[in-house]
Amino acid sequence: MGLKSDRWIRAMGERGMIAPFEPRQISSHEGRRCVSFGTSSYGYDVRCADEFKIFTNINSAVVDPKNFSPTSFVDVRGRECIIPPNSFALARTVEYFRIPRNVLTICLGKSTYARCGIIVNVTPLEPEWEGHVTLEFSNTTPLPARIYANEGVAQMLFLEADEECEVSYKDRGGKYQGQRGVTLPKT
Repeated sequence: MGLKSDRWIRAMGERGMIAPFEPRQISSHEGRRCVSFGTSSYGYDVRCADEFKIFTNINSAVVDPKNFSPTSFVDVRGRECIIPPNSFALARTVEYFRIPRNVLTICLGKSTYARCGIIVNVTPLEPEWEGHVTLEFSNTTPLPARIYANEGVAQMLFLEADEECEVSYKDRGGKYQGQRGVTLPKT
């Protein structure tokens, strides 16, 4: 299994693995500087869409992955999202992914956000998974934190195996297959 280069990522992007696809690194968008996105040396920097679900404890709910209440979130749409101190928000990537059967994808947060105490968490994208990636942003600071829509937030790293997996995410009928928009926990 090996990490894939920018040449491989561009070829796969042009075949529809990532849509929309940016074949180069972009550091200005709509005439202003931005947190970079697009193809990098050994990865692809994804953008955050303009739909957010901000966690709130207004209903004094218990956070339970087996019985998660959608009322624990406030929906916000816009060019930015303010995450309350010591809280989190969910968002999704602008990009839609179609992962090949012999590829595992790992996501890491961008250092620009990490250096501000904002942590991005995404589980691996398994072979033959497809959909918008749901992103979780944790604000670890005692201050409000800002996330920008349509700018880079995390980097995807692609690991290609020497052979295809025996059973893919699609074969198992994974519960998050084909997700669109920000997707809440399912059991």
